[in-house]
Amino acid sequence: MDPTLNQVLMKPEARVGADLAAWLALGGGEGLANAARDPRAIVPLIADADLRGMGGAGFPTHRKWAPVAAGPAGDKYVICNGNEDEPGTFKDRFLLEHTPHAVIEGALIAAVATGANHVVLYVNPHEKQAIAAVGEAVRQWRDLGHLAPVEAAIGGSLSLELVPSSGLYIGGEETAVISTVEGGFPFPRRKPPYPAQSGVHGKPTLVNNTETFAHVPGILRHGAAWYRNLGLGDASGTKLYSLSGDVLRPGLYELPMGTRLDALVFDHGGGLLMGRAFKAVFTGGPSNTLLTKNHLDVALDFESVRARGSRLGTGAMIVVSEGTSIVRKVAEYVDFFSHGSCGQCPPCKGGTYQLTRLLNRIDTGRGVRADLAALENLCGLLPGSGRCGLVDGAVTVVASSLQQFRGEYEALLIG
Repeated sequence: MDPTLNQVLMKPEARVGADLAAWLALGGGEGLANAARDPRAIVPLIADADLRGMGGAGFPTHRKWAPVAAGPAGDKYVICNGNEDEPGTFKDRFLLEHTPHAVIEGALIAAVATGANHVVLYVNPHEKQAIAAVGEAVRQWRDLGHLAPVEAAIGGSLSLELVPSSGLYIGGEETAVISTVEGGFPFPRRKPPYPAQSGVHGKPTLVNNTETFAHVPGILRHGAAWYRNLGLGDASGTKLYSLSGDVLRPGLYELPMGTRLDALVFDHGGGLLMGRAFKAVFTGGPSNTLLTKNHLDVALDFESVRARGSRLGTGAMIVVSEGTSIVRKVAEYVDFFSHGSCGQCPPCKGGTYQLTRLLNRIDTGRGVRADLAALENLCGLLPGSGRCGLVDGAVTVVASSLQQFRGEYEALLIG
């Protein structure tokens, strides 16, 4: 998929791969140098820029950084979460392959801001090119002496390392990330305590998404107002939108945060295959509420999408055209969640399995009205029954599809 690039994160000249010298020649490192001069100004600057977490929740970044920065001196961890394994999401792998130094510099700035002495790049091992690029980039930062400004700012030595994730979907949940970095199985943990209080080996830990860190060097280099003005309306910055499904030009698009859904699908994505009509879109990956043709005017930022009853999530947009079965798509995605459950919480493992079984029965023309009733019953029983949000995501997409496209389900029933 050929991405359409603008002039912020993924400008062509900045796609230098693991070549640190080329990154520095383009102005890389300036944000880190500015950060090292005044570490206490970093968190307020990130707050003023209104940088959000780009891994799904859109949580204000400074609110994650501040408690780690305020924590007691000693071992602290910054983890870049590059596990990215949800269907329809492919932004982080591009950043890690083509501009890993932007990501690393952002994580190092976070270390300066929080006083962390451990920085971990946590990358999905299935992404071989990303692993290779990050591994070489990490080696250059360590071996060529470019960690000195960070170590001077934090008053001690800094460890920078690449840690392959488990490669499992559940391994991207932040407490599962911590478990993996500790050397264990990626079992999510109950919160509280939150990672900022007790993370890796019980130490204060900051976990942010790859794309979040990639925005940080630009903010430290150009300022908060520059970043805010990149967005549309009340939104700030740019966003990487992973566009896939029934569109003519699927790909990765970096656009102003707040770009309208119809502009993404029709202006950038070229419209739908075979001239079909737009039917729906799975927003932020397949774990959120479906948006329909009635929502094509929505601005793709966290608040605007939430106001329409869905979530922007990772920025993945999986487009469905008229003629494509919603029931089949939902069955496929819930099957993914079922296989991705770690099994730690029986309601999640058993519940997602039962959802998959019922959906497959209906999709293949073997379902009866009692199966539809059982689906609805599970959607009422399962939310909140797991330690993480996996089962909630599976329920959300089923419940949304039942609300928006119930007629498709009923048309497939045999009794």
